[in-house]
Amino acid sequence: MICALASSVCFGTASVLQALGARAATPGTGAGVDVALFLRAVRQWRYLAGLSLDGIGFGLQIVALLTLPIYTVGAALAASLAVTAVVASWLLKVRLSRVEWSAVAVVCGGLAMLAVASGTEGEGTGSDALRWAMLATAFGVLGIGMLAGRLPEGPRALALGLGAGFGFGVVEVAVRLIDGIDLTNPAFYALLVGGGAAFLLLTSALQRGSVTTATAGAVLGETIGPAVVGVVWLGDRTREGLAWLAILGFTIAVAGALVLARFGEAPVPEPVPVPVPEPEPEPEDAGTEDPAP
Repeated sequence: MICALASSVCFGTASVLQALGARAATPGTGAGVDVALFLRAVRQWRYLAGLSLDGIGFGLQIVALLTLPIYTVGAALAASLAVTAVVASWLLKVRLSRVEWSAVAVVCGGLAMLAVASGTEGEGTGSDALRWAMLATAFGVLGIGMLAGRLPEGPRALALGLGAGFGFGVVEVAVRLIDGIDLTNPAFYALLVGGGAAFLLLTSALQRGSVTTATAGAVLGETIGPAVVGVVWLGDRTREGLAWLAILGFTIAVAGALVLARFGEAPVPEPVPVPVPEPEPEPEDAGTEDPAP
């Protein structure tokens, strides 16, 4: 559980640092995915620090997935939005409403319930059919991205966000289906394809639609599906008699994360406009000559 929470802190803080790094980089002029902007951003120490935290967070996520039920890790990762909101309010001077501060507290309460109710990782190793299903789902995520790009702006952001969530969910399940690096294991390729597709879809969703809508879709996609797979096919269970508490904690944590969905991409406050002094009015008789005597 410590690894899951530490991973959440890493991902949430990384979002803010990367936002600061992107702000410091020279803005680009291209549309869509601006590779040149990324190359300029990585020259900023804050952006590099954010990428480093992402790497550490991913490693902690893997450790957590190998020792905890998937539903617990998924809820903890969704809680990274609460971390982003708190860090953004400190570093970026973003004002949180009372509802959003309440959502941060709700997320913490839900995670506390999960920590009490969660059992150990399920003993199921998954079947070959499940491994192939994860690989098919990973490629299906790419298909969702191709189809979603043709939708209007509102549905497109939601579809891309859901697709990204499914991709991240594939990663969560695939980690449980891999025992070391096995190039003959379909789950190994599902992890690579699912993670890459999820990153591309979420990036596209955040650039081409509503951050709140896209992030809400991603949170739902990466928590509910993997949790069901973990319970039904991998044997994830709760402590004796505490299934109700786990369900309640999971629901509360995810609901609180959805309220904070606008922090899916760390918000950058708009610069305060500098007032431009108005030109002094010219005298009424300016430019006129005295009449001849």
